[in-house]
Amino acid sequence: MNKDNLMEKIVSLCKRRGFIFPGSEIYGGLAGIYDYGQLGTELIRNIEGSWRYDMFRLHENIFEVDSSILMQKRVWEASGNTSAGFTATLQECKQCHHRFRADHLAEQKITKCPDCGGELTEPKLFNLLVETHLGPVKDESSLTFLRGETAQGIYVNYANVKNSMRAELPFGIGQVGKAFRNEITPGHFIYRIREFKQMEQQYFINPDQADKYFDFWKKERMKWYLDLGMRGENLRFRPHAKDELAHYDKAAEDIEYKFPFGWHEIEGIHNRGDWDLSRHSKFSGADLSEKDPKTGQKFYPYIIETSAGADRLTLAFLIDAYEEIAGGRTTTTKSIKESEIVLRLHKKLAPIKVAVLPLSKKSELTEPAFKVYRELHKHFMCQYDETGSIGKRYRRQDEIGTPFCVTFDFDSIEDKKVTVRDRDTMEQVRIAIVDLVKYLEDKLR
Repeated sequence: MNKDNLMEKIVSLCKRRGFIFPGSEIYGGLAGIYDYGQLGTELIRNIEGSWRYDMFRLHENIFEVDSSILMQKRVWEASGNTSAGFTATLQECKQCHHRFRADHLAEQKITKCPDCGGELTEPKLFNLLVETHLGPVKDESSLTFLRGETAQGIYVNYANVKNSMRAELPFGIGQVGKAFRNEITPGHFIYRIREFKQMEQQYFINPDQADKYFDFWKKERMKWYLDLGMRGENLRFRPHAKDELAHYDKAAEDIEYKFPFGWHEIEGIHNRGDWDLSRHSKFSGADLSEKDPKTGQKFYPYIIETSAGADRLTLAFLIDAYEEIAGGRTTTTKSIKESEIVLRLHKKLAPIKVAVLPLSKKSELTEPAFKVYRELHKHFMCQYDETGSIGKRYRRQDEIGTPFCVTFDFDSIEDKKVTVRDRDTMEQVRIAIVDLVKYLEDKLR
């Protein structure tokens, strides 16, 4: 399949089936902004839920917070986000005045304007934070920023969490939340956008344990992707070269995914050293240091960070699950059929777990079938569909990744059983309605 064509098909599928829509579309849209539809909302929530389960249920010493998007301006000064450390390099076309990130142009070895071929200006720095003002008067004193990352909300709550949870090193703090960056050139659908969700975890450790936990979190995070069905050949680690490390990083590696537009980061694992807590101690006056129980010497904890973009992961999981089958999968007819799309999302991620389909629209089937749907909907995210042939309805559910379809037919009236169809194997089994919830719970576990 043509790689560029695949992205077009993913974008089309997302809009057609209610995963993702262009933001403010009826007003002409807003570059780098997207809205999640009914299925996309459930998909990204399932990704976040799986991440939360992995972090906060499988590790007893990692705690979740939900910090504010708006913080005191000094937080961003301490973190370095208002300095050159949180900037992109901008180049502008002298002819059409379109602006581009210089590093993106350099990656593609582009020296002229990609839009009109005009001459580009010399690179200049551009801060990525989105400015806003708080209070009734708009002046320098009211200036603050929408957060450019969720990590700072974790650092400023380090002492609060440690004291309230009686936590001892090593321990972690994580959160899922919105962040905002004034990207010069958003692109590749939801890969690079201006309003996005991060899933970040900061693990606080004694400095002499840095190498141990850096390796530990690399393995943990890669395992998470593989456990959710992402294909190993589409994943890799990429260590940062010395000249691309952030000034505070002791080590950094990206987990990259093989997108149709190339290998790109979906998660970063960083050894941030003691930069963050030492800086916030200095700027706030709060003592965020620890004392070594053996030596009595004071130190600032090192931090091993795992930082993933939920929107980027949504795109990666959609691409990884997408399969187009020429001529379709069914063999019940000999007529030439169009290709079928199967979205083989992991059952934990699939937005709709079960679809209930009466064999026909006759009321003797639709009424009891809807009763089955209403019962299942108490336990699973479900859809009810009675429009079109049963084959078309199966294909609609395959296209949105629904693992199981339940068909209520004429025999169901007498034997009180329904047919359950598996999305991937297409195997069909007859299950008593009274046993249906238990059967599906076991399958979806």
